[in-house]
Amino acid sequence: MTFNPLFVPILLPLAAGVLVLLIPRALKWVRESLALLVACAAFAASLWIFRRPPEEVRIPLFAIGAFQLGFDLAVTPLNSFILLFAMGFGALVSLYSLPYMAGRPRLGEYYGFLLFALAGSAGVLLSDHLLLFLIFWEIVTASLYFLVTTGGPEAKAGATKTFAMLGGADGCLLLGIGLLWFLGRSFTLSALRLPVQGWLPGLAFILMMIGAITKAGAMPFHSWIPAASDAAPAPVMALLPAAIDKLLGIYLITLLATRLFVLTPSLGVVLMIVGAVTIVAAVMVALVQHDLRRLLSYHAVSQVGYMLLGIGTLTPVGIAGGLFHMLNNAVYKNCLFLCGGAVEKKTGTTDLGSLGGLARVMPVTFVTCLISALAISGVPPFNGFVSKWLVYQGVIDTGTRWSFLLLVAAMFGSALTLASFVKVVYSLFLGTKSAAAAKVKRDVGFGMALPMIALAAMSLLFGIFYVFPLQACIEPGAGIRLAPRGIWSSTLATGLILVGLVLGLVLYALGRYRKSVRVVAPFIGGEKLEPADGRVTGTHFYDTIRSLPLLKGTYAAQERGHLDPYAWIGGLGLALTGLLRRIHNGLLSWYLSWSLAAILALLAVFILRR
Repeated sequence: MTFNPLFVPILLPLAAGVLVLLIPRALKWVRESLALLVACAAFAASLWIFRRPPEEVRIPLFAIGAFQLGFDLAVTPLNSFILLFAMGFGALVSLYSLPYMAGRPRLGEYYGFLLFALAGSAGVLLSDHLLLFLIFWEIVTASLYFLVTTGGPEAKAGATKTFAMLGGADGCLLLGIGLLWFLGRSFTLSALRLPVQGWLPGLAFILMMIGAITKAGAMPFHSWIPAASDAAPAPVMALLPAAIDKLLGIYLITLLATRLFVLTPSLGVVLMIVGAVTIVAAVMVALVQHDLRRLLSYHAVSQVGYMLLGIGTLTPVGIAGGLFHMLNNAVYKNCLFLCGGAVEKKTGTTDLGSLGGLARVMPVTFVTCLISALAISGVPPFNGFVSKWLVYQGVIDTGTRWSFLLLVAAMFGSALTLASFVKVVYSLFLGTKSAAAAKVKRDVGFGMALPMIALAAMSLLFGIFYVFPLQACIEPGAGIRLAPRGIWSSTLATGLILVGLVLGLVLYALGRYRKSVRVVAPFIGGEKLEPADGRVTGTHFYDTIRSLPLLKGTYAAQERGHLDPYAWIGGLGLALTGLLRRIHNGLLSWYLSWSLAAILALLAVFILRR
C-alpha cells in the first residue's frame, strides 16, 4: 500500500501529539515549535487536498458478517473546503498560543491535545465510514475536555460539564448511526440516502441531529460553551467552541439534510424554529453578561441559529447562506476570542466593569476587535452581512406561513448583536481608563497580533469580494448555483461607506479645532465628582432588560439553571440516587429475595415442561 497525502492531516498530528506528550519539560521550545510546524504542515496538506479533484481511499480493517469496518476516506467539495479552514485556524491558534501560553503549567498536555483535536477534526471531515467518523468525533470531544482542564483547577467544573453534555449527545449520535445502518445496511456515507418516511427514519434523523447541534452549540444543548469559557485558555475557546466545533456540527447537519436523508418540509421547519429560537434567546442572555468570556460564548451560541435557519429552509440560497455563515462565524468569532485573550493577557481580567480606555495602547487589538464586532453584527461590507443576507433570502423562498416570523427573529437578533457589541467595544476600548487598563503600556506582540490581523482581514475581504469564497467553496460544497438576486453590490456599497467614513473624519477633525467648547470638571448637586467614581463602564447598558415584566422570570430561571438540560439530568440523577439509598436501607434485600424466587420459579416451570 502506497502512502496517500490524505493521511497527512490525520496521522501526522496524531503522531506528533504523542511525541509532544513525551518530550521532557526542559525541551519546551522543541515541543512548542514541533506543534506549530505540524499544524502548519496539516494546513499545507489540506490546501493540497482542496486543490485536488475528489478522490477516495478505502482500506478494509475487519468484517464480521454484514458488519464491516474500514479506514475509508473520501474527498468532496464540501469537506475539502471545511478541512482547509479548520487546519488554517489550527495553524493560527498554534502561533497565537506560543506567547499566550508561555509560562503556564501543563504545556505538554496543551500542545499534545491541540494536535489531537486537529487530527480528530481532519478525520471527521474526511471519513466516509460512519464508525470511523464517530471514532474521530470522540477524539475531538476528549481533546476538548483535556484542553479545557489546562485552564487550571477552576476549569474542572466546566470541563466536566462539557464532556458530560457532548458525551450524552454523542450517545444519541451512536444510536442514530445504529438505526441508519439497520435501515440502509451500510456504514458508507456516500452510499446512504434514505427518505424520512415513518417513525424509524425520523428517529434516526432526530438522534443524529441532537449530536450535531450539541457539538455546534445550539439551544437547548448549548450550556457547555459558557461553562467551558469560565476558565479555559482563550486559544482553546477560539479554536474549538468558536470555530472547529461549529464547522463539524454544521457539517454533520448539512450531511443529514442534503446527503444522508431526504427531509420532509416539516423537519426543515423544525431546524428553522430551533435556529430562530437560538438566535434570539442566546443574544438576549449575551446582552446582560458582565464577563467578556461568557458574553462571547453566548454570541457563539446565537450565531449557530443563522446556520440552522439557513439549512432548514432546504432551499439552494438558504443552504448556501447557512454554510457561508458557518465559515464567516468561524472567522470573526475566532478573532473575537483571540482579542479577548489579548486583553486578558495584558490586563489580567475579562470583567467588563474593570476595563476601558485600551484603544490608544492596544490599537491592533482594538481595530481587529472592532472589525470582527461589525462582522458578527451583520454590518456591510463585512462577511457577516453577506451570509445573513443569503439566509434571509432562503427564509423568504420557503414561502411558508412561518417565514415572516422567522425572518423578523433573525433580523431582530442581528440588531441585538450590534447593540451588545456596542457595549463590548465601549467597555474594553473607549471611555476612561480603569486601574487594570492603566498598567498596559503597549499592544501584544507579533505572535498574538498576526492571527488577529489575518482573521480580521478575512472578515473584510470575504465581505467585499464575497464572490470568490462563494464560487470557490460554498457553491461546490453545497452542489448548487446561486441566482444573481441573492447577491448584493458590494463595490458600490463599500464605496459609499468609505465616503461616509471620510466625511465623518473630516467633521470630527474640524470639530476638534473649535475654541468655543468649555471643559469643566464633572459634578453632581454642586459637588465635584472624582474621576475614579465617575467612570462610565458600559457594563450595565442593558441591565434594565432584566426587570421587564415579560423577561424577568425567564432571566431568573436561566440564571438558576432551570432551562439547562444538564441541570435537569443532574436533578434526575440525584433523585435516583436518593431512591437507591432508600432501597438499600432495607428494601434492597427484600427486592433481591423476590427476584431470586421469581427466577427459581421460572427455572422450575422450564424443567417441568421438558
